[in-house]
Amino acid sequence: MVKNHDKANEPLGTNQLFLIGRFSFPTLPVLKPIAMALPRLPKHPLLAIQITAAFTAFLATSPLAHADYLAQRAGGNAASIRIGGSSTVFPIMEEAIRAFREAGNSTKIDLKETGTSDGFRRFCNGQLEIVNASRPINSKELKACSSNRINFIELPIAFDALTIVVNPANTWAKQISTKELARLWGPQAEGKIDRWNEVNLDWPDRPIKLCGPGKDSGTYDYFNKAISGNAENSRRDYASSEDDNVIVRCVAQNPNAIGYFGLSYYKANQDKLRALGIVTSSGTVIPSAASVQSGRYQPLSRPLLIYINDKALASRPDLQKFTTFTVRNGLRLAGKAGDVPLPASTYQLVESKLYKRITGSSFSGDLPVGLSIGEALRRSFDANKQPQFR
Repeated sequence: MVKNHDKANEPLGTNQLFLIGRFSFPTLPVLKPIAMALPRLPKHPLLAIQITAAFTAFLATSPLAHADYLAQRAGGNAASIRIGGSSTVFPIMEEAIRAFREAGNSTKIDLKETGTSDGFRRFCNGQLEIVNASRPINSKELKACSSNRINFIELPIAFDALTIVVNPANTWAKQISTKELARLWGPQAEGKIDRWNEVNLDWPDRPIKLCGPGKDSGTYDYFNKAISGNAENSRRDYASSEDDNVIVRCVAQNPNAIGYFGLSYYKANQDKLRALGIVTSSGTVIPSAASVQSGRYQPLSRPLLIYINDKALASRPDLQKFTTFTVRNGLRLAGKAGDVPLPASTYQLVESKLYKRITGSSFSGDLPVGLSIGEALRRSFDANKQPQFR
């Protein structure tokens, strides 16, 4: 730190010289021998400007000095870690960032929730270092990443129970079957199924308000694949948003509403919403960590993943540190966010996959539905991926 000096003719020391201008010269080792060779000069504003200009000119014309400066800037906090994508994974990463900062890290991290599909578009264009995903990367996105030479590491971070919710004022619907969900949300229902008794004859003749994810949401893709057989097989005449908080408000404000999103958003808003059980061959199953872990909550349980840009990971210590921190604390972070944590031993395998930098997707561009935690993890750690998806 440069101290204030009262004497105008007091000599300007080397350390003071380094702190003149926009560059912090002590961080540039290549410049130190040059500065040390300079004579000790009297302090004078004009002289300081001249010295700064000389050093700036040297920095601009010396490849070695310029490279050293850029390398140190890249290793510091100048560039932010850009994270985007799934709103379902958002709470986990929000907890990760909070815990990372509480641990004393000051890296700038930019986190946005724009939907899984939008996140992959940005990621495969090189605009994100990490994409949050509530479904695996699909074949179209794999091709986009490949054409832009974006290699990535795919890491499972938690599991989710896709949750069907109604307003607490709804006294008639306690559970719903996948057939009823298909009858309500399939494309054939558009403009036709708009009352509760048209879904189930035992329900009242009341209007139904539909609230759900937009087309850029991975939840939209997964729900449609699980319920109607195709990721794009959905009616369009409903209130949609890629922001799950908007869907929460949509259902909470209308006693005739029904919607769907990830378990964590339901758990954070249980005072405003009520979850419906899913009718399965083995009975009605309520969305919960226990029903997901036991494999009973089918077909609406799914893995949550993050994808890391491999080139950025290799060159940025701050990204390495944050990603390792997130995986190493995944059990606690997922639980705190309201999602279903993976088994403790699995996070060690995820960290090993990160450490070994195993790139590519184990899902081969497919959108699997109804996998148990064990089945999904076996897919995620599959060492025999098809070559085109490595």
